[in-house]
Amino acid sequence: MGEPMPEVQQRLRGLPAVEALLQQPAIRALIEAHGRAAVVRAARAVVEQARRRILDGGEAAVDEQEIARRLAADAAMTLRSVINASGVVVHTNLGRAPLAGEAIAAVAGIAAGYSTLEYDLAAGERGNRHCHAIDLLRELTGAADAVVVNNNAGAVLLALSALARDGDVVVSRGELVEIGGGFRVPDVMRQSGARLVEVGTTNRTHRFDYEQAIGEQTRLLLKVHQSNFAQIGFVSGLTLGELVAIGRQRGVAVLYDAGSGCLRPLAGLTGEPTVADGVALGADLVCFSGDKLLGGPQAGVVVGRADLIERLRCHPLMRALRPDKLCLSALQATLQLWRDRPERVPVAGMIAAPAARLERRAQEMARAIGAAAAAGSVDSVRCVDRVGGGASPLSELPGWAVAVRGVDVERLAAALRGGEPPVVPQIADGALLLHLRCVAPEQDSDLAAAVVAALNSLGKTGA
Repeated sequence: MGEPMPEVQQRLRGLPAVEALLQQPAIRALIEAHGRAAVVRAARAVVEQARRRILDGGEAAVDEQEIARRLAADAAMTLRSVINASGVVVHTNLGRAPLAGEAIAAVAGIAAGYSTLEYDLAAGERGNRHCHAIDLLRELTGAADAVVVNNNAGAVLLALSALARDGDVVVSRGELVEIGGGFRVPDVMRQSGARLVEVGTTNRTHRFDYEQAIGEQTRLLLKVHQSNFAQIGFVSGLTLGELVAIGRQRGVAVLYDAGSGCLRPLAGLTGEPTVADGVALGADLVCFSGDKLLGGPQAGVVVGRADLIERLRCHPLMRALRPDKLCLSALQATLQLWRDRPERVPVAGMIAAPAARLERRAQEMARAIGAAAAAGSVDSVRCVDRVGGGASPLSELPGWAVAVRGVDVERLAAALRGGEPPVVPQIADGALLLHLRCVAPEQDSDLAAAVVAALNSLGKTGA
């Protein structure tokens, strides 16, 4: 590559030095607001970007506006709040369950200072983090004891590692599921050191399949709730109660992966047993998630027999899987709501939201957007919402949405995702749909304003 042309060299020499930029009053104001290190980093990046543009034959400016824009871009968080207008309540890609206000307050209070995470105030000495939320879990599930880890896959891994390493775990082929992100339960389970013994076929597993598979090396019988798919047609399998009966007869413990963590029956859900059902039916251990239908933080919970829970609690892997103080504070607050005021758990409220209330909100929002938008046609429509999060796959929640037509809906969706606040809609049948089930009523005005701004921006560009 040769030397730049003389005129290009002259323009390069005209670029300001970073130190000179830092002496400008406007830049010094940015330093006061953002700190010297951040402004120096932004200024260097802007100068380098200008240099590259000049070498490419383009125009380039270096001023406080460019540096301020770079500072804003550098400060932007990749993990951001969004408005979920997709109609999926427990949306894994959007962080699953939103926390209740009480849980948020609990997390903020613990995060702001020191806490009794592992300190016993009465004794004035070291305590145990595994005591938090345990009494509530016992009360809500009927189990003798409980332990909390960082997610449900970790809960299953811990249980298998502590109870079945170098032994056999019998499970139906029809229950070996793949979860989000391409992770397969059999692969997670094999990491425990247990040997999987698959019985039955994909669609049918019988009592004799389990009975024939149990041997001297059998440590557990595993049942996995089919929470993210459903089988129909020529299918059969054992209920949890039937599997427990086999386990009792043969002296083998039963581990039940209940998946979604449903603590109480929820109207509109199909095929979602509660955790207490699993305990009452005699499962020795029940594992479930904290951030799905339970509506709390990401966590894995194991409840069941006290002697088995103690083995999990004392296992070396527990150190790698233990929850932190923020998780435990949010979980404890959420469990308190399930005990005293379950309607205040956002997931429960969203699933139970009356269609008539959603219809009124959709009509009001459609009118507001239609009156202010410069492009597109807007109306309210019926829709079907989903539970999501690998829970109740057959459940359809009758809902209402705001539908936008008459514009490039792909560009509109991109504009909404790039707005402030970002909005995640659904595109279906040539329309952009804004489902309201997962939108808090206090977000309605922000959502309407975001849609109007996006439509008007498209209108200015002739979309």
